[in-house]
Amino acid sequence: MKIHEYQGKEILRQFGVPVPRGIPAFTVQEAVEAAQKLGGPVWVVKAQIHAGAAARVAA
Repeated sequence: MKIHEYQGKEILRQFGVPVPRGIPAFTVQEAVEAAQKLGGPVWVVKAQIHAGAAARVAA
């Protein structure tokens, strides 16, 4: 299954697992709005893509 971190966090949240607050943003404007909603003086922006062969096992 390929899911992004924000999707995995939502699944965990649904089962009562505590996860850090975060808001996915797909544009610069959405990132600005997310930062305003979260509040605080500092924010972290992470890019997430499905790439590479991290899940592959060499035979």
